[in-house]
Amino acid sequence: MKQINVLRLTLVVALGGLLFGYDTAVISGATQALQVYFSLSPAQLGFAAASALIGCVVGAAVAGFLSSRYGRRGALIIAAVLFLISAIGSAIAGSEVVFIIYRIIGGVGVGIASMVSPMYIAEISPAEKRGGLVACNQFAIIFGMLVVYFVNYGIALMGPESWLNQIGWRYMFGSETIPAVLFLILLFSVPETPRWLAMQGRDDQARQLLKGLNPTLSIEPLWDDIKASLHHKSVSIKEQGLTGLLVIGILLSVFQQVTGINVFLYYAPTILKGFSNSSIDIALLQTVLVGVVNLSFTVLAILTVDKFGRRPLMMIGAAIMSVSIIVIGTAAYLHAIGGYLLIFVLAYIAAFALSLGPVTWVLLSEIFPNNVRSKALSIAVLAQWVANFLVSQTFPMMNAKSSWIYQQFNGGFPFWLYGILGFVTVYFVYRFVPETKGRSLEQLEALWQRKEKKTTPGTSEQHHPVAH
Repeated sequence: MKQINVLRLTLVVALGGLLFGYDTAVISGATQALQVYFSLSPAQLGFAAASALIGCVVGAAVAGFLSSRYGRRGALIIAAVLFLISAIGSAIAGSEVVFIIYRIIGGVGVGIASMVSPMYIAEISPAEKRGGLVACNQFAIIFGMLVVYFVNYGIALMGPESWLNQIGWRYMFGSETIPAVLFLILLFSVPETPRWLAMQGRDDQARQLLKGLNPTLSIEPLWDDIKASLHHKSVSIKEQGLTGLLVIGILLSVFQQVTGINVFLYYAPTILKGFSNSSIDIALLQTVLVGVVNLSFTVLAILTVDKFGRRPLMMIGAAIMSVSIIVIGTAAYLHAIGGYLLIFVLAYIAAFALSLGPVTWVLLSEIFPNNVRSKALSIAVLAQWVANFLVSQTFPMMNAKSSWIYQQFNGGFPFWLYGILGFVTVYFVYRFVPETKGRSLEQLEALWQRKEKKTTPGTSEQHHPVAH
């Protein structure tokens, strides 16, 4: 079989990540218009904006089944169709209820893509390049957010505010049809993953695909490892003694969220405006700077994750995040707010983009065994979306000036909380997460099987699970 360009496949599948970012961020430019057009109360607007998260939870819950039953590519095709339906439906919605229904449909697509895109990339990637290639999906998510910010800005310039409130917002949601159609068309040019084909007993196709993906290597050792990994007849995570591994995956997902990243991504203009007496326009400009730093350091993560490994990036990044956000909280508590805090915001964002952002997805896509990967990854990503929702909902409550917590701590408490959880993340990675750099997915599976009776969260033995 002729050589297959792994980078091309990665870029096509990473369009799912781009749509993930695009779909979740597109509403940011339309909230005021939606409130005016549908005459929404603040509570109704909040639900309309957050409704996509409901779909994300549903999508993550069903992604495991879809990717096992219809294949990784098949699940991504379903996600692409949902993105397209959501884009068209949201753009033509005539009522608040209809709009919310289509946003939920788009959220289901996001939930599916958020799990399946990194899993597909991990299953086709050579071990020595897997970290960087999977991290490309995180780059695509952030890039999708930046693209839609500029798209929304361009649409807003097309007419006066009255036009935006009546018609312009529909163009914002409708613009998603372009990347959705492109994603759907290009998916028909990519193959299934060799590991899914092997799970279906389609050995000849799987072997040919492996050879195309690894043209300079003998595939026999890798093929033997894949077949050996599929000998388990049961797909029960508990029966295979992998409950602890699932807990590690869930906690990796949760720690990525509870360290506060979406507080800055969702509420950056509000937070940044509070750091100085600048106008909201300046705060929005600073928000773009946050996005640029996020994107730039994600590129650095892509270039370094396979060189330095997962554990060092995770621990160093989480530590820098914690220090930065605790400084921000302390400045708030001491009434020492000022423009200088932008430095710590950017340091926090840079550290996340270098560590918990892309590397968490790398780890989640590679730590689970072949025959339970879809199910386990689906559960871990579901936990991530639930944690995302909880953080996004509780921050405004803790940061409301009328709240007891705000009055006691001058707005510093939530930042301290996220900082403490960041240090907990450092310890968690040091104590429980092994280095996975340079190992095939099957070698990692064997590693976990050897350690399943040793230390994992919820067990009692005191052994360090770091792989050397």
